[in-house]
Amino acid sequence: MKIMVAYDGSRNAKLALAQVLTLFRGVRPHIILIGVAENPLDSTDANEELFQEEYNELKALMNEGASFVKNEGLECEVILAEGDPRKMILKASKKRVPDLLVIARHSHQPDGGFIAQSLSYFVDELDYMTFGSVSSFLTRRAECPLLILPSP
Repeated sequence: MKIMVAYDGSRNAKLALAQVLTLFRGVRPHIILIGVAENPLDSTDANEELFQEEYNELKALMNEGASFVKNEGLECEVILAEGDPRKMILKASKKRVPDLLVIARHSHQPDGGFIAQSLSYFVDELDYMTFGSVSSFLTRRAECPLLILPSP
């Protein structure tokens, strides 16, 4: 079994990876970690430096994730792509044809009471209407089973 996990080293991605290992350890899956560094919108030297820093940081986080998987006794490989995360994850899933694609839903939920939660709801809806989301994009386009793990 091949399981592709969208991974960026965030708290939610780490929790999703740990949950995948817990859920599927018994079938000894081959884990494929896919991370995407977004290209800068323009080609100034400053943006290129920022992109290179982001790329190097993501690469280190991906290697940490791979080490975590290998320490659990499972095979793991890393794919580090550049571009739009939605499109690059979709492209990788079509090329590698995993049995399951796993992504963590990002949480923008603030701590606080009802008012803070209500504001968060409207911000999330605005994000969705304006930018869409990786999970929404992949839900409509992935050609393999997709598991979206909620943030705790």
